[in-house]
Amino acid sequence: MKLQQLRYIVEVVNHSLNVSSTAESLYTSQPGISKQVRLLEDELGVQIFERSGKHLTRVTPSGEEIIKISREILSRVESIKSVAGEHTHPERGILNITTTHTQARYALPDVIKGFTTRYPDVSLHMHQGTPAQMSDAIAKGTADFAIATEALHLYQDAIMLPCYHWNRSIVVTKDHPLAKKTKITIEDLAAYELVTYVFGFTGRSALDSAFNKAGLKPKIVFTATDADVIKTYVRLGIGVGVIASMAMDPERDSDLVALDASHIFDASTTTIGFKRGSFLKSYMFDFMERFAPHLTRPIVEQATMLKNNHEIEEMFKDINLPVR
Repeated sequence: MKLQQLRYIVEVVNHSLNVSSTAESLYTSQPGISKQVRLLEDELGVQIFERSGKHLTRVTPSGEEIIKISREILSRVESIKSVAGEHTHPERGILNITTTHTQARYALPDVIKGFTTRYPDVSLHMHQGTPAQMSDAIAKGTADFAIATEALHLYQDAIMLPCYHWNRSIVVTKDHPLAKKTKITIEDLAAYELVTYVFGFTGRSALDSAFNKAGLKPKIVFTATDADVIKTYVRLGIGVGVIASMAMDPERDSDLVALDASHIFDASTTTIGFKRGSFLKSYMFDFMERFAPHLTRPIVEQATMLKNNHEIEEMFKDINLPVR
């Protein structure tokens, strides 16, 4: 059994069982990958993949277990490399972050600016995706950190640390009837067509929960993953916007009116997470503390010793997180 063979079977799964695509990504040949997969199956005495002719059709039950363990082994190999790198080049490396547009556009710029100035030899890459794509990137090891709000149940194999709470604003044009109200109720909102986030993005579930509690149904006519897109359609008169308060820019959005909605919707919590068991280099601890100052290295290390994210929530329940 070779590490190369384990890497091949994991990458085949990552590429939806497309061996040709896997070969291209690994800069090798399709026959070479197929041969090594067959050799591994022969050695183990079980099939990892089911086949139809020359094509792989699905992962077998035993293959699922083998793939899972292979991911863990490869992750440990990367951790060994990281440990060595921490001693030889502690301020050099790669940092991959997966997050949403709102975090990338409004919460992270100052953090990343300071980080890249401090660590010029760290190559930082940001990837925007859906909650499922983000959790998948953490599970597969293609991202070091996920900065997320929704679908935290997807991160069972990750350590998710709370960073800050945030509220929503109702966004309208200056001539809209709601712009003249001092305090908006959920009944007011129910009377208008709404423009907001796609379900599963940026705390959208809190909006649906608030309407359900009030026995009302929101008239959602347009959804997007991007707060700037939502504001564009508010300007076009498509509907009333409901977005994260941090996504309002006083200068760029001076033509819009933002009304506080913290009394209507429960606050949401943004978390930063990483795969359980992964090795964190010093600059990774520094990044977390820059993003959330209460996440000092001792606090993060303490959290990694806990069994699950429920225990982590208990650990942080008495800490007053900042509100954005």
